[in-house]
Amino acid sequence: MSDRYDELQNVAGPVSRETFERLVTFEREFRRWSASINLAAPSTLDSLWRRHILDSAQLAALQPTASKWLDLGSGGGFPGAIMAILLMDRPGASIELVESNNKKAAFLRTVLGSLRAPAKVHICRIEDAADRVAVPEVVTARALAPLPLLLNLSAPWLTKTATALFHKGRDYASEIVESHDAWRFDLVEHVSKIDPESRILEISRLERRRDNEASDRTNAP
Repeated sequence: MSDRYDELQNVAGPVSRETFERLVTFEREFRRWSASINLAAPSTLDSLWRRHILDSAQLAALQPTASKWLDLGSGGGFPGAIMAILLMDRPGASIELVESNNKKAAFLRTVLGSLRAPAKVHICRIEDAADRVAVPEVVTARALAPLPLLLNLSAPWLTKTATALFHKGRDYASEIVESHDAWRFDLVEHVSKIDPESRILEISRLERRRDNEASDRTNAP
């Protein structure tokens, strides 16, 4: 267990022993619920700790002082549930999770509730969440949608003051290029600590391009 604790701190920064134990409990409950609910691809369960939990936990080190978070399309809880547990080490911090699947939302509510994590789960479509969720400091999403669609979904918060931390795989560069057809934004690419070919895209100052701007980009040689 000490090796796993060290791994966690290497990717997430300082984490209390109590929070580490909560993550271990979450992992155990995730495996138990996965026997009856499709929370993640069965082929990834053998590497659950590294592939999903540590991959999610690395976001904590990228925004070490943020206290208000929002996770879109939370699914089985990556990264939203992991951040909910890690935020227990930040007094006053909280996260809201948006998940439309009732069974997955029930899992999130039950397990995070039992851990007393500072999380609220909204059972609704992302398109309907803007009226329910105030603008957070950080918006997250993992394995949810291509970046152009993801920017559309998260625009209600990112066009205000929120910053995004989006997990992206090896095709991230082409998604960035495609996104610039409709959007302007500031971007920082963070190399994933779990998969060097993947990135965490830190996006801020999102603005929709005017129609003539988008047309000029499309017609450019």
